[in-house]
Amino acid sequence: MVDAPDDAPENRAAKGRRDFLYVATATTGAVATGAAIWPLVNSMNPSAEVRASALVEVDLSDIDTGARITLKWNGRPIFIDHRPQARIDAARADDNAPMPDPATDAERVQRPEWLVVIGVCTHLGCIPLGQDVGDPLGDWGGWFCPCHGSHYDTAGRIRKGPAPLNLYLPPYRFLSDSLIRIG
Repeated sequence: MVDAPDDAPENRAAKGRRDFLYVATATTGAVATGAAIWPLVNSMNPSAEVRASALVEVDLSDIDTGARITLKWNGRPIFIDHRPQARIDAARADDNAPMPDPATDAERVQRPEWLVVIGVCTHLGCIPLGQDVGDPLGDWGGWFCPCHGSHYDTAGRIRKGPAPLNLYLPPYRFLSDSLIRIG
């Protein structure tokens, strides 16, 4: 018996069915793979709790001059210092002093009376002391990290110790005279 040529109608029909089955199988496999992988990919998105903590609004009207408060933003402590004129003057007086991470006071604040920093030592991630009454403030009246002896000034700049950088500044903006949004 002799085989039909490749361009015979019955061979073309068989080839068309075979091509359709290849495409249908590949499409079904791709859809099934996507459906199986989607929960894994979706689980990597931040939870609703994390998304809710991405923006924090703080009413500053209840913070007395000279007081410091601590709050949480994205799992990190935020230090807000309502600086009296003496702290502002001390920070400005040292603008040109030699520092490991030079910055002026004006570069670190949006309004002179409010300093907002992330309260994590830039050496090894400890939380510096200085927020509570009676805490050691370090040699420059700012914050002191007792773990390795880093001293920060009243603008959150590193002045002495092993920390290489100033306390980080979170993204924030004033919504009004007494309300800020962090994040």
